[in-house]
Formats: sequence, C-alpha cells, structure tokens
Amino acid sequence: MAVKYYDWTAHHAHMRPEKVAIIDLDNDTRLTYKALNQRADALAGWMQQQGISKGDRVALLMPNCPEFFETEFACAKIGAICLPLNWRLTAKELEYILNDSTPTLLIHDAAYSVMTAELTKNCGIKHALALSAGDKRTSYEAAMAASHPLVPAASDHDDISMIMYTSGTTGHPKGALITHGMTFFNCVNLGIPAGITTRAVQLVVLPLFHTGGLNCYANPILHAGGQILLMRDFDPGRALRVLGDAALGVTHFFAVPAPYQFMLQHPDFATTDLSRLEAAGVGGAPCAEAILSGWIGRGVPLIQGWGMTETSPGGIALDAADALRKIGSTGKALLHTEIKIVDDQGREVAAGEVGELLIRGPNITPGYWNNPEATKKTFVDDWLMTGDAARCDDEGFVYIVDRWKDMYISGGENVYPAEVENVLYQLPQVAEAAIIGVPSERWGETGKAVLVLKPGQQLDADAVIAHCLANLAKFKVPASVEFIAALPRNATGKVLKRTLRDMYVDPAAAKIS
Repeated sequence: MAVKYYDWTAHHAHMRPEKVAIIDLDNDTRLTYKALNQRADALAGWMQQQGISKGDRVALLMPNCPEFFETEFACAKIGAICLPLNWRLTAKELEYILNDSTPTLLIHDAAYSVMTAELTKNCGIKHALALSAGDKRTSYEAAMAASHPLVPAASDHDDISMIMYTSGTTGHPKGALITHGMTFFNCVNLGIPAGITTRAVQLVVLPLFHTGGLNCYANPILHAGGQILLMRDFDPGRALRVLGDAALGVTHFFAVPAPYQFMLQHPDFATTDLSRLEAAGVGGAPCAEAILSGWIGRGVPLIQGWGMTETSPGGIALDAADALRKIGSTGKALLHTEIKIVDDQGREVAAGEVGELLIRGPNITPGYWNNPEATKKTFVDDWLMTGDAARCDDEGFVYIVDRWKDMYISGGENVYPAEVENVLYQLPQVAEAAIIGVPSERWGETGKAVLVLKPGQQLDADAVIAHCLANLAKFKVPASVEFIAALPRNATGKVLKRTLRDMYVDPAAAKIS
C-alpha cells in the first residue's frame, strides 16, 4: 500500500501558526505558517474552480519569492503537478518545455509578462496569473481573493508532484519526474546529517527552479517547521552580511562551489562572524580543495554532498566531523539510499578503482516525463546510472572524480579535469579554473586550461604549465592555457564545459580523435 501524502503547511499552521516560515529579503515580506497555509489553500481553491485537478501541470516562471512555495503547496493540496521554469532560458527554449509538459496554468512574475503572453499563445496555455512583490492588485492576488473553498485531493508518495527539466548537455532537456515520496525521503536523508529542526534558519541563494535551491535545504526546513530567507540574486558581499547578522540568526546554508568561492575571495570573508552556522552544504559539482579548506579553516561545519535532480537530490553526504580527515570526499550513501560503483561491464570495482556511480532507493525518480526511451537508457534494472565517475576508498568513502562526459583520454590515459583544476587553484593568482579536453593528432586529446585571474594579478601560460608539471603526472598537464574574463556558468553557478568546448574546439578538428 502506498504511503499517504500529508499536508505540511496545514500541519504547521496548526502547530505553530504565528511562526514566520519565509522571509523575502528583497522586500522584507514575512509569511507565517498560518498565512502560508491560507494562501496555498486559496490558490488551490481557485485552481479547482478553473477545472485544474490531479495530474494537471501548473508552470511557475518567477524568481525566488514566497509565491513559489505558495504554488508548490497549492498544487500538492489538489494533486496537481508543479512545473518550475528556468527564467534564464529564452522564450524558444521555454516553448519546448511547455509544449512537452502541456501545463494548464502559468503563474509568472510581472517582469516576464511580455514573454508569458508569447508563451501562452504559442503553447496553448489556458490560464495565466501575474504576480509582483508587494503589489496586491495583480491577477494572482485577485484569484486568491475570489477563491471558493478548497476540496483537498487524496495523494500518496507514489504520485507525481513536480517535473524538473534538466539542463541536458546535448539535445533537448528531459523532464525528471519528482514524486511526493522522493521529496519526503530527501527531507529525511538531508535533514538528519544537516541537523535540521524547527530552530533551523537558512539563507537560500540558489534559484528555486533548481533542485539545489528548492531541496537543499528549503523544502526540508519547511517540512521541519523552520524558517527560510530568500535572496533573488546572489551577491557575495550581501550573502556574507546576511550570514553574519546576529538578528537574522542563520544556521544553515547551501550552495554549489561557485558562491563559496566568490565569498571566500571577498574582502569581508575573514571578518564575517560565521559562528552561528551549524551546517553549510556544498554540492552540484566537484569542489576544489582550496575552497573547502578556506571555509573549514573559518570553523564552518561544511557538509560536502553529491546528488542530482533525479535523486531528489540527496544521495551521498560527508559528515562535517570527517571534513578535514576526508577532504575531497563526498562521503557515504545517505540513510534511505544505496549506491555502487561499476565498470563498463556492470561489475562492481575494487576500492580505489574508478567506475560509474549507480544509485537506487525511494529517493530516485521513476523516470522522465513523456520520454520512455530516456527512462530506459538511464536505468539498469532498478539502478539509476548517474554518469558520474567515482571511486571508493578502503573505508567506504566515495570520491566523485568527475563527470564521465568531462573525462578525456590523452595517450591512452584517463584524465579527470577536477583533479587538474584542484592543482590550478593552488596558484594564488587564479580566481576561476576549468579544464577541457581538445583534439590532438599525437595524443588523441590533450587538456586546455581556461583561467580567470584575480583583479590586478598577472600570470602567463608557461608559469601555469610549470606549476602543473611539478604537481601532476605529465599526461595530465594541460598542453595549452587560455585567459578569459569569466567562465560561462549556468543559473546555479556550474561551469558550462560544453560552452567552453564550443569556444575552443573546432568541430572539424574534433573528428581527429
């Protein structure tokens, strides 16, 4: 028998009605659990009036704001499927997602009104609601004011609650199916190692349309009855001020490596009071050891972890107590999940050997929306193939070596860019570093280092290569170095290796390898 989904906001509205659940730092909006539940009820009731019911999709095009959670919980109350949209995509890119997922309703920030008019027309979306921070005259507010009483729909943990489209490296993005059960088990899996309780206060800087922003740790904290602080646009200096503000009392933080790097390099980092942080999570991409050491050196309990949209996202975590002893490791499998590392034939590899990471458990997606072929290709039996290259040490700690797709082969030897990037970050002049494989007639592929220097710093290619020769096997040393103003990154701060390859690899030359 499937486990029933229970209404989080209704529970906390009953248990702690006047506690502030969400603070919007950009306009100082404060939403109590009572108000959050009432507004979610009203929006859900309005959606039912429009004929929206269980299984129908509701798209969201908005920056980090309380209305995102109002919509998420409103959908859960009636069994509708929430569809967060990446607001950094072009209209053409969004059209593909909307035509694939066919939502009935699009709720959008007024800043995207022109784009929304185009999307609703081209994608046949029946309803649209506009919202604007602090403005009670919007269609979003009018809909809630005109709402009829909600009739809750029965849902269980196997029901689809959300579709999150992944940023595919080739072709079109895929819509990963997220169930109520996945979200619940993520709350358990991440909540225990992060020490999330009703006392937790998190600064949320990653975009909520991304699983890292929504589920590390925003949803787990709301599940526990804690408080989240929302920031629309990440700024390292502002983030440090919030973390150091005793009145706000931030206890939790999560980001991909880039925000940690930018805060580490900010002049206020050394003097910011970080003593109230009980857990700071980092994941989403390999994190350079220089970044980890810098934060751990300030006494921050840094929890390195691994996950992906398809794993809801928590899969592996390194306890803060092991952070220094196992620096560079992503840890061990979380409570309600199981992992293994296999070779090309699907056989488990020995400790120390590199293979592909596979994962299974109740936190794993059942597949992709409207894409049975992609679902079939992603699973071996009930194991999800992650596409990540990993190894395990003799104590069972997992090290994510790199993405399989980012690995390149030079002279018959596998080279994992993250290892080389760690060495590049040892150079004090380097602010950002990325390695890509480029075609070579002699070696098949060689590495190209793409670097961003800190302001006022100078460095030449010869010095970079000399440093690498002193710290790496020769086949890992980049054959060329490029200096640019900034690395291309996606909305969460991950370096877009495919963009770098487009910049530096001639498609005709690529045929050499």
